Amino acid sequence: MASHTSNLSPRQKMINLMYIVLTAMLALNVSSDVLNGFQQVEEGLVRTTDNVAIQNGTLYDQLTSYYQNNPEKSGEWYRKAVTVRQHTDSLYDYISSLKQRIVWEADGKKGDVNNIVRQDDLEAASFIMLSPTTREGRKLRESLISYSEMVNEMIDDTLKQQIINEYLYPRMSKKDIGEKKTTWEEANFENMPVIAAITLLTKIQSDLRSAESEILHTLLNNIDKDDVRVNQLNAYVIPSSKTVIRGGKYSANIVLAAIDTTMAPIINIDGMQLTDSKDGLYEVLCNRSGVYDVDGFLEVRNGDGSSTHHPFHTSYTVVDPSATVSATMMNVLYAGIDNPLSISVPGGPNQSVSATATGGKITRTKDNWQIRPAKVGENVVITVTAAMDGKNQVVNTTTFRVRQLPDPMPFIAYKDDNGNAQRYKGGKPFAKSLLLAAPGIEAAIDDDLLNVEYTVLSFETVFFDSMGNAIPEVSDGNKFSQRQKDSFRRLSRGKRFYISRVRAVGPDGVERDLSPIEIIVN
Repeated sequence: MASHTSNLSPRQKMINLMYIVLTAMLALNVSSDVLNGFQQVEEGLVRTTDNVAIQNGTLYDQLTSYYQNNPEKSGEWYRKAVTVRQHTDSLYDYISSLKQRIVWEADGKKGDVNNIVRQDDLEAASFIMLSPTTREGRKLRESLISYSEMVNEMIDDTLKQQIINEYLYPRMSKKDIGEKKTTWEEANFENMPVIAAITLLTKIQSDLRSAESEILHTLLNNIDKDDVRVNQLNAYVIPSSKTVIRGGKYSANIVLAAIDTTMAPIINIDGMQLTDSKDGLYEVLCNRSGVYDVDGFLEVRNGDGSSTHHPFHTSYTVVDPSATVSATMMNVLYAGIDNPLSISVPGGPNQSVSATATGGKITRTKDNWQIRPAKVGENVVITVTAAMDGKNQVVNTTTFRVRQLPDPMPFIAYKDDNGNAQRYKGGKPFAKSLLLAAPGIEAAIDDDLLNVEYTVLSFETVFFDSMGNAIPEVSDGNKFSQRQKDSFRRLSRGKRFYISRVRAVGPDGVERDLSPIEIIVN
């Protein structure tokens, strides 16, 4: 501009002023070629956005189908997809309303976004987006930031998060920073032709749909994220037991097992890893009977390098090998004593077995059983039950005949040279020293089947004098009397005497006379 001290004529000053105005008008004018270029970009973005929207609709349909078929597995991801769709459509519609308002500001209320008349208008975009009253540009920036943060919380993939931020997060270019633009909205909408502002908003809509597509793909993939990839399906029958007692139930789980033959899981049992777990075969040597638990987990590697643990628990029962061999004529019990019994159920643990008896009293100590019959001649019936499938079931009923105990054998107890307890039952030489050391006689059944002690009540010793006369001497209960001991001292080697009239009582309470024994003094 000319200074106040200039000597230019008024005419020259007018020419200079007109030049300045013309220069400004040329600077503000946007060529038709540039405007047409924006129009072509706008049309291309619209087509791209429509295509992405169609693809997104297909993804929503797939998520909906997954949810309808398996809501438990896909419910979380389906609900997130619904939220994404609502926020995306809301933000998309908001941007469309901004475009319409900018066109109305340029072309009037009849303006059409698809047919803009005043494409080179430089005021309409600034008026709508940068107005200090409405602050639509600021609202748009904050909406894009809020949307990016919302969807990033839904996914864990940092690469996907970065892609979405690249699409949507509003940033200022280095050029705008160099020109000292203060905000993103000023950098993009200040003095911007209408067609350029509309194209920019359409680009944001296109980026919004692309970001939506990335999110939907991620949510769809997350449904099967924890699934184990397999290449073989096998059917298995897993029985609770392969041994079933008559009257019980055979139980088995029939399952479809999916395996990956190229990558076997790692099997850990009771804190130890199976060295060769490809076939999943677990074997253990069973040396003791009882019920044993098996706890562990399978570690399965996923395609992304992570792994998952799948715990399991089972138990098995080890029973002693058993067989029942019985002779029909020998099912005999003896009255008055505790008869030992062996009761077991093959295939079942001992703690699940119980027994009752009629005609006698049955008792149990751990795994040992005893039966005491009530009286001679009355049969004893033993009924064995076992707990199977949660209920008690009768597995055996056996009848035993009850007999009186056989007569015991009287004997003289002594110790041999090695200090071992021995029983002298007569019929062979017996040292006089051992005879004199013996306190009396005893009686017992010791036939290797029964070992029953009797109490001797009384007995007699019979000696013979030189004339052949029998001289009886009565005992002192089960002890040798003093007269009997004196007679022992007078005996010479090779002499004999007899112990007779032995009376004894057993645990059944029956008194009985026992057979005599012959003593040969050595």
